[in-house]
Amino acid sequence: MTVTPTVLREYDRSAPDPNETETATFGLGCFWGPDATFGARDGVVRTRVGYAGGSRADPTYRALGDHTEVVQIEFDPEQTSYRDLLEVAFREHDPRRQTAKRQYQNLVLTEGDDQRGAVIEHIEGSDHPRERVETRIEPLDQFYPAEGYHQKYTLRSHAALLEQFETVYDETGIRESPAAAKLNAHVTGKEVSVPFLNARNR
Repeated sequence: MTVTPTVLREYDRSAPDPNETETATFGLGCFWGPDATFGARDGVVRTRVGYAGGSRADPTYRALGDHTEVVQIEFDPEQTSYRDLLEVAFREHDPRRQTAKRQYQNLVLTEGDDQRGAVIEHIEGSDHPRERVETRIEPLDQFYPAEGYHQKYTLRSHAALLEQFETVYDETGIRESPAAAKLNAHVTGKEVSVPFLNARNR
């Protein structure tokens, strides 16, 4: 099957609605890489990158203030769990080290007591003494989506694929497209299992 606007829309229409998903938000350095890493995972429906963890209102890439680059993941709890995603997040960084530059710090932003409890449980069950964990663990106050050119960054370097999305979606639509999350991961070199990816698209 070829990647066409019709194929993309059909895939997106078959994905769970936002009210059927849960979210997880992590800061793991530059947000382009984690966007692809999580987008490749089964059960992850949508991804978006942005800024969080600071106090500045309406941050931008050029005026970030004290915010950190983060990826926000929408996932289907019937296919994967917050704990599964947490495992990935902690594999993707060294929790014993923290960069001085707040923009790229390691950060786990929790939504509610269940997520915070899962983070504490994960740390206590790990090989890292809790007092040596430098990863910031904070409640999510507000997530600010990053500019369009940061969303699905690697996909945007593939003009033919991006053109298929631009035929049917505006910038927000591309950011929120489940198909875009999967294709972004695919062109980054991640192994992705979705029906519209076959030999002709590799």
